[in-house]
This record gives sequence, C-alpha cells and structure tokens, in this order.
Amino acid sequence: MTADAQVGKIGAGDTGRGDAGRSRTRRRRSRHAVGTSPLGLGISMLWLSLIVLLPIAALVVKSFDDGWSGFASAITADNALASFRVTIGVSLVVAIINVVMGTIVAWVLVRDDFPGKRFVNALIDLPFALPTIVASLVLLSLYGPNSPIGVHVNATRFALVIALTFVTLPFVVRQVQPVLIELDKEVEEAAASLGASNLTTFRRIILPSLVPAILTGGGLAFARAIGEFGSVVLIGGNIPGDTQVTSQYIQQQIEIDSPVSAAAVSVVLLVIAFVVLLILRIFSQRASRREELS
Repeated sequence: MTADAQVGKIGAGDTGRGDAGRSRTRRRRSRHAVGTSPLGLGISMLWLSLIVLLPIAALVVKSFDDGWSGFASAITADNALASFRVTIGVSLVVAIINVVMGTIVAWVLVRDDFPGKRFVNALIDLPFALPTIVASLVLLSLYGPNSPIGVHVNATRFALVIALTFVTLPFVVRQVQPVLIELDKEVEEAAASLGASNLTTFRRIILPSLVPAILTGGGLAFARAIGEFGSVVLIGGNIPGDTQVTSQYIQQQIEIDSPVSAAAVSVVLLVIAFVVLLILRIFSQRASRREELS
C-alpha cells in the first residue's frame, strides 16, 4: 500500500473516531439543551426584519418605480453593464488572491512562532476598524502620482485590486484560523511516520478540513468587494468603462437625481452577492459532509 493510500486511511479513521466522539457529545448536550422560546424567536425575527428585510424590501420596491421596462433600462445601460464587468472581474481576482494568501497567512499565524506574532495577528483586523476612505487616502499617497516608492498605479484596475484586497484581507484569515487550531496534529505526525510528504499530508489530511472555511471566507471577501466604495473612491479613478465600479456608478446616478436607476443597479448587486454566498454555502456544506463521511 502506498504512503498516499495509508495517509488517506489514517485521515478517514481519525475522522470516524472524531465524529463518533462528537456525536456522543451532542447526544449528551441535547438532554440539557435549552430550546428556543417563541418570544426569543419573535424578537429575533422582528430585529432582522427591521435591520435587514425592510430596507432591502424598500430598495426593491424603489427599483421598480418606473416599472419593469424602467428597471431593465437602468440595469442594461452601457455604463451600468461596464461597471458590472469591472466590479465582478476585479472582485473575483481579489477573492482568489485572498483565498491563497489568506490561507497562507492563517497557516503562519497558527503553526509558526516568531517575534511580534501577537502584533501581526491583531494587525489582520485593522481593515475592519479603519474607515475605508482613510484606506483609500493612504493607498493614494503610496501608489499615486507622488508615490514615495515610485509606483504609480492610480486610476488603474490594479489599484482597485490593491484597495479591495486590503479591505477584504481578514475574511479568509479569520475563517481558516479556528479550523487550523482545531486540527489534530497527531494525524499529521502519523502520516509523516508512514513516509508521506508534506504536500501529501496537506492535500489528503489538512486541505479537506479547510475547504469549507476557505470557501466561506472567499465568498465573504467577494461579497464585500462588489459593494465596496470608500477604499476605491480616491485611488480608483472612477473612469466609466475602465475603473468605475458599480458602487461609484450608483453614487453617480444619485448625484444626477436618478434614484430609481441607482436602486435598480443596487438590487442587481444584492442578487449577485446573495447567489454567490448561497452557492458557496451549499458547496461548503457538501464539503463538510464529505469530510465527515470520509
């Protein structure tokens, strides 16, 4: 039997034992679990309705103020379609970059010890705390016409990628980190004792457990990127058909007193984000089930 096959059996055996233990734990906990009360459910639904559902419903209603024909005209305007292409294309690139680099960063933060590790770990969340317009200003000062490092990418799609990668950095890192922490290192050590390479161990043991978290983080990064405005407003250039993202197009429609068109385009962004997150959630759940059954 090859080392690769042996590693697969080790991973499957460990998963089976882990699932059995977790199922027993769940059964013990279920005897003492506190059920959701009707009052709690009602409060939750009311809160979600006020904060999420009502604003979305109002936006959808507003987008159809001019009827179906007005909605279709708004979302198929040349500049609107161009902004969709730019936004989706750049956001996909950003999501891929974050999936790769975010996983690597999470791995380093969990598996490696180095001076300043706590500082770097705290630094990951900085994009969440920093106002995005400030991020755009900082990036413009670094990569704009007066760049101190001699890199001038202002008003290019590369600038959009830089800005959106900055604001979406934490999503994959924070999704992958807890999974890496919970992984059983004894399984990896057993695989190594059987002669499996680091690559084989990662591919057969580690990666299957990380896939759901990676997909979730990548989906969140994509959803955030397609609706981002502040971080690209200064460095992006806002050139229609080239660097104008959909959020900037929406702002433009509001400025020219066309709120119905702005609402229609916003609805398209919401639908795209929802569909992407739904698809990735389905794939993530299937990957989790396959991992549990393997």
